[in-house]
Amino acid sequence: MTASLYIHVPFCAGVCDYCDFYSIPVGAGDRRMDAYIDRLLAGAECLLRDSGLRRIPTAYIGGGTPSVLGAARFKRLLKGLGGLMAALDEGPREFTVEANPESADRAFLEACREGGVNRLSLGVQSFHEASRRAVHRVGGAALLPERLKGAREIFGSAFSADIISGLPLQGESFLLRDLERLLEYEPGHVSLYSLTVEPGTPLAESSRAAARAAGALPEGAAPLPGADEADRLWLCGRGFLEKAGYEQYEVSNFARPGKRSAHTIRYWRMENWLALGPAASATIISDSAPAGGGRRYTVLPDLEAWLKGPPDAPPLIEESPDAETLMKETFLMGFRYIEGPDPALFERRFGVTIENAIPETLARWRERGLAGAGRAALNREGLLLLNPFLLDVFEELETSAPLRQTPIQADPKACGNTG
Repeated sequence: MTASLYIHVPFCAGVCDYCDFYSIPVGAGDRRMDAYIDRLLAGAECLLRDSGLRRIPTAYIGGGTPSVLGAARFKRLLKGLGGLMAALDEGPREFTVEANPESADRAFLEACREGGVNRLSLGVQSFHEASRRAVHRVGGAALLPERLKGAREIFGSAFSADIISGLPLQGESFLLRDLERLLEYEPGHVSLYSLTVEPGTPLAESSRAAARAAGALPEGAAPLPGADEADRLWLCGRGFLEKAGYEQYEVSNFARPGKRSAHTIRYWRMENWLALGPAASATIISDSAPAGGGRRYTVLPDLEAWLKGPPDAPPLIEESPDAETLMKETFLMGFRYIEGPDPALFERRFGVTIENAIPETLARWRERGLAGAGRAALNREGLLLLNPFLLDVFEELETSAPLRQTPIQADPKACGNTG
């Protein structure tokens, strides 16, 4: 079996106002982090043994903030994972770790590199101190140059940095200055995210309070740009990155040649991945007939329950999505990517080509100059209209029901998983 591996570290130095990921604020001496590593390694051993996993093309440790574990703990984690993956037929060609500047000191970065990590994702977000404080971003902007210099020295161009547009008090000049300063360190990859106000976050609460004030912001609140201004800011950022030689290859991701994220491309193309750690989610889709067999599990976002549970049976929410659901999800994810869903994998899984599944939608969007003529994919302008495109896709799928109309012949060679 072939699948990528995602590991969730549910710890942070602090939780930003816009964050809706499962994360737990901790201090350096919190013993739960040591217990987490013990439990994770035991769970990884069980997962590799019980899943029949033999090849891991990519691995990704995210969070939360993995770097909050510190260099010594991370060395132990990577050493344990390395020993387990050494028994596989193929270990990860790309191994990414997320880090935040306040905890990504040189010792941590060197521990990553020595432990087999070959790609770093650094959460820069903004150099503008007022914007950082407005969303309670941990760590000061003054620390960023030192940490970016360390990332460059240790990982070369094999590091990615996140920047957020539409932050409070930001404006166009501050966003472009953020990008200009970031590119001085020559990251191979940049993720430019437009700030999303997620329900239930502190940022959502402050935004609602501001709305209730009918234009008069409550004391201590910071103004957010309106939707049109937020879109304009993001487009300014996109233009800056493209002019600097970064190609947009996904809705929010830009890369120099050869520096795309192989792991996240596997998500967008719905290739298989397994997961470890509280709140981590996995998806496995069968390539064999009849089409559509799939399994998805999400580890409960409950650190204490996960720590107490047996390593070979973590507390899970399990699903068995059917073919129609998985086809919709394949389009939902695949059309985020500039090359679109994998056509061969799609036909192998669902017994119908992409062109035959949604011919009318593709034709309309090609006529509008928003989709490629030679492939089922949106172009850079079409990506800006991803949601309307997907509404058209889903409407056509529900009308035509391609899975029910197309007979699927069993292929004795079409067994196993992607790889």
